[in-house]
Amino acid sequence: MTAPVPTRPRRLAYLGNPEAAVPPLRALVDAAPSVDLEVALVVTSQPRRRGRRADPTPTPVGAAALDLGLPVAHDLGALGHNGFDLAVVVAYGQLIPVDLLARIPMVNLHFSLLPRWRGAAPVERALMAGDQETGVCLMDVAEGLDTGGVRARVATPIGSDDTAADLRERLSRLGAELLVDWLRGFVADGPGVAEPQAGEPTWAHKLERTDLRLDWDRTADELHRLVRVGGAHTTFRGEPLKAWAAEPAAVPGDVPPGTLVGDVVATGDGGLRLIEVQPAGRTRMAFGAWAVGARPGDNERLGA
Repeated sequence: MTAPVPTRPRRLAYLGNPEAAVPPLRALVDAAPSVDLEVALVVTSQPRRRGRRADPTPTPVGAAALDLGLPVAHDLGALGHNGFDLAVVVAYGQLIPVDLLARIPMVNLHFSLLPRWRGAAPVERALMAGDQETGVCLMDVAEGLDTGGVRARVATPIGSDDTAADLRERLSRLGAELLVDWLRGFVADGPGVAEPQAGEPTWAHKLERTDLRLDWDRTADELHRLVRVGGAHTTFRGEPLKAWAAEPAAVPGDVPPGTLVGDVVATGDGGLRLIEVQPAGRTRMAFGAWAVGARPGDNERLGA
C-alpha cells in the first residue's frame, strides 16, 4: 500500500542523482514560491572520489542543491522525520522501501512512454530498438518497478542523429516543464487521477558491456544506433577501440563484415563510416588522426 497523494502539498522532498535530474530540481525551486511550496530536503548519493587522490565530489544533484542553498541528506531515513507531504523522484537509481512509500506519497519522472521501457536504461533501450519517439511520464511511485499510474506525459520524436546524451538532455527539460505544470494544476485544482498503464510492458535492463559490442554482421542502421548510445566498442589488432561518432555509408567493393576500407567498416548490409574513435588509454579523436598513428592495412578487420 502506498500513501495517497495529498490534496494540498506544502513541504516537498527531492530525490535524484545524475545531471539529468538537475533541471527538474532547478525548475521546482524556481516555481515553488508562486505555488506556496517549499523544497525542504534533497536526498542524493554520497560524494565519491573520482581518482585515488581526488577530494570526494558530490553528485550533480548534490552540487545543484548546495548551489541553491537546499538541505542535503544522503540517507532515505532522513525522509521519515520531517513531515513531508510529497516526494519527487528523478533518476534516483534506488528502490524506495515499501514502509517509506506507505508514509510519504511520491511521484517519479521516468524517461519513457510507459509501459514501454520500464527499468534502468529507458533512453538507451529506446534508441537501440529504433523507436521513432520517446517521452517523459510523471507517475506515482508504487511497489513494483515503474508500475505506478501515470499523471502526465509528453512525447518527443527521436531524430536520426540523436544520441542518448541528446535525448537525456531534452527529456530532462521536458520533464522539468511537465513537473511544474502538473504542480501548478495540482495546487489550483487538485492532483487529478493517475491513469493505470495500458499495454504490454517492455523492459529497459541496465546496459552491460556486451550490449555495446559492435557486431559487424548487424545492419549499418543498428550499429549506428548503438554508436549513438555511447561507449560502443570493437577491437583493432586485439586492442579495444571505441566508436563515438559514425554514419551509415556505402562500402567500396564486396568485402566481409568488419573489413575496414578507408574510413568505412563493412557491415551486414552495407557500411558504417567512423568519424570519431577512442583507442585504449587515449582521448577521443577524429578517425583520420587515429588512422595516421594506427596505420591500418588494406582491408584490415575490426573485431577479429
